[in-house]
Amino acid sequence: MSKRRITQETFDAAVRENMEEFEMDPDEALREAVEQFESQGVDLTCIVKAVPAASADEKQEEQTHEVLQALDSLRIGKDIKYIKCFTEQCSLGFAQRYLAAQKDAYPIILSYCKTSVEEQEAVLAALSALAALTDGQPDLLDAEGQQFLLDVLNKYQADSSVTRMAICAVRHCCLKHEQNRQDLVKGGVLPLLTTSITRHSGCEELVKEASAALRVMTFDDDVRVTFGHAHEHAKMIVLEHNGLKVLIEAAKAHLDNISVLSELCATLSRLAVRNEFCQDICDLGGLKLIMTLLADSYETAELVRQVLSAIRAIAGNDDVKDAVVNTGGVQLIVIAMNRHMSNSAVCEHGCACLSVLALRKPNNCKVIMDNGGALAAVQAMKAHTDAVNVQKQGCMLLRNLVARMRNYSQPILDMGAEALIAQALKTHQDCGDVGKAALRDLGCQVELRELWTGKHGSLTH
Repeated sequence: MSKRRITQETFDAAVRENMEEFEMDPDEALREAVEQFESQGVDLTCIVKAVPAASADEKQEEQTHEVLQALDSLRIGKDIKYIKCFTEQCSLGFAQRYLAAQKDAYPIILSYCKTSVEEQEAVLAALSALAALTDGQPDLLDAEGQQFLLDVLNKYQADSSVTRMAICAVRHCCLKHEQNRQDLVKGGVLPLLTTSITRHSGCEELVKEASAALRVMTFDDDVRVTFGHAHEHAKMIVLEHNGLKVLIEAAKAHLDNISVLSELCATLSRLAVRNEFCQDICDLGGLKLIMTLLADSYETAELVRQVLSAIRAIAGNDDVKDAVVNTGGVQLIVIAMNRHMSNSAVCEHGCACLSVLALRKPNNCKVIMDNGGALAAVQAMKAHTDAVNVQKQGCMLLRNLVARMRNYSQPILDMGAEALIAQALKTHQDCGDVGKAALRDLGCQVELRELWTGKHGSLTH
């Protein structure tokens, strides 16, 4: 059941009433109002939970929230200090941004953006405000805003700070918004993103931001759209804008920066959408780079997760599977899983990687068994009984290991796999198909319930 919503004015009136009628101090009045509405099942996500402040303008008696005071100042005079103050307020939380948007902040900020486009410091401040306001509110962007972002990216290609902030605004406006993605791609945003990575390869923050923006272009996360262009965008990035080479070269330039490498690995994973792209990543030195990262940085859980995700994506190609195994990938994956056994995300991606490597590859199954891959999966399932994805990927790996190599069934059962799979089936509905398939291929008793046989009555009259 969806929660009830109230307006900011209703909330503020309740706080004011607590202060005036019940003589509470501001903090207590605020706390009481929050508790009162939450107990009534009201969703306060979009509500600024603060006591409205007195305006600095003495003529204005009414108290209002600081984000709106900053917005009012911008309405009166387009001073850079006001835009910076507005950005700071928007950065405090979604509720501040939402309230500002309700009070027509977007046209005011866009107007400021357009009038400041010729001056570097002013346009940087304007872009910061636009990026802050659209964070979580991509619907605000209109055709005029799209064109402004494209114009700025074209005009300020040599300026890393303006480019980075413009890309940040692009990313915010494309997250969960398919139409903005399609419009910006048609407007030529993809080459602007890839070129910015090459041109400013030494600027860590810009490389991360542009890589993340490219990745968002491959998302299919807008629930309002049945079919998006995620696959087409990924193909365009690779085939028309040399995206794989751009990202791999950028990674080579930042081998000592874990956060940049995590970002680049995550984006490479999203671009491995075709068999030949997986091979291209390998041929460009991407696989070697990924393996080196895993060997050198297996202590860092977040990087390990992204590297495993990248291996999983590119190992969809059978030749790449063999290359991963031949370069010692299985040993590295198992070492990483054992090192981060308490991290469910690493365990999930580790099992998924090994599962892909084992699929239709008996020789790889032998390497996985010999290097303790099955045991690592069983340990992961034991350690994360409540994590449905660990259970699913663990079941899939165990099944792939025995699908063509029945002689591995008994050693895996001796590790206690049957009880773990049975527990996963009982606990997680999502494990139904993979869990039963694993038990069946391991030679265990499985109850394959027939849901409908077509008997007992006819559909025709």
